[in-house]
Amino acid sequence: MILVTGGAGYIGSHYVLYERERGEEVVVLDNLIYGHPEAVLDAQLVVGDMADRALLERILSDYPITAVVHFAAFASVPESVEHPEKYYRNNVLATFTLLEAMRKHNVRHLVFSSSAATFGNPVYTPIDEAHPQKPINPYGESKEMCERMMAAYDRAYGLRFVSLRYFNAAGADPKGRIGESHDPETHLIPIILQAAAGKRDYVHVYGTDYDTPDGSCIRDYVHILDLAQAHARALDMLRAGASSGFYNLGSEHGYSVREVIRVCEQVTGRPIKTVDGPRRPGDPAVLVASAAKAKAELGWQPQFQDLAEIVQTAWNWEQHRRY
Repeated sequence: MILVTGGAGYIGSHYVLYERERGEEVVVLDNLIYGHPEAVLDAQLVVGDMADRALLERILSDYPITAVVHFAAFASVPESVEHPEKYYRNNVLATFTLLEAMRKHNVRHLVFSSSAATFGNPVYTPIDEAHPQKPINPYGESKEMCERMMAAYDRAYGLRFVSLRYFNAAGADPKGRIGESHDPETHLIPIILQAAAGKRDYVHVYGTDYDTPDGSCIRDYVHILDLAQAHARALDMLRAGASSGFYNLGSEHGYSVREVIRVCEQVTGRPIKTVDGPRRPGDPAVLVASAAKAKAELGWQPQFQDLAEIVQTAWNWEQHRRY
């Protein structure tokens, strides 16, 4: 059985759905600050906080947990700059609590939801696993700290892990069962689609003077189910006896903010008003992945290669969202 922390959130819930469709038994732990109980569907949900050591102990005692897939974290770069204490406490200290509980209960396999934010401003692109890690915001720092802790626990206690550093998660379940729903929403594609649906008056473009072809920053978008597949393959690899490792996940293609807006206009058939604004602190100009290692070693095979296809799944969800 797999314990999925943060499994009622956007990425975690899609992973849970993916594993349930593979026949895996899953128990979800989520405090529901940002998660939605409806997103868990038929999986078992325990409502509580990962920082609650007693609760973790109880779960690991009551269920036959053999692996943990860890999504639970705060994930807003601007918020992390304004309130770093939230990110060190929630992301770092709670992960330490999880590692200690796993060690006590002899749970030896961990798949960790990391981020391209650990790299900071790119020295080169596309960004591979050898790229220097110099995060420029507390969110990225918190993820790098967790990676360092996991590596230390592997060396000291044999707790093997895979850290998946993904770039920009996007899209939704193509069948419309679950999707992206944050309050407040901070991700670009759903914000654009909310404007297309008339739920927002305009879309802010934060920064128009980056050293990019159109002045707006460039990001790499990867479909949520492709991320779910990568987590499942990483866990399969650990179960088969593989060593710990780090993998970047992305489409290997960058799109500027203005390009994403144009694709959303094409998919929805609706004009989208934009308002230019200053850069946000902590935002690099370009983040594009090299996913060659994940494809070679995990056997990862992304199914959604085109941004318009990714946006279409998100638009279907936005029009018929259930939560």
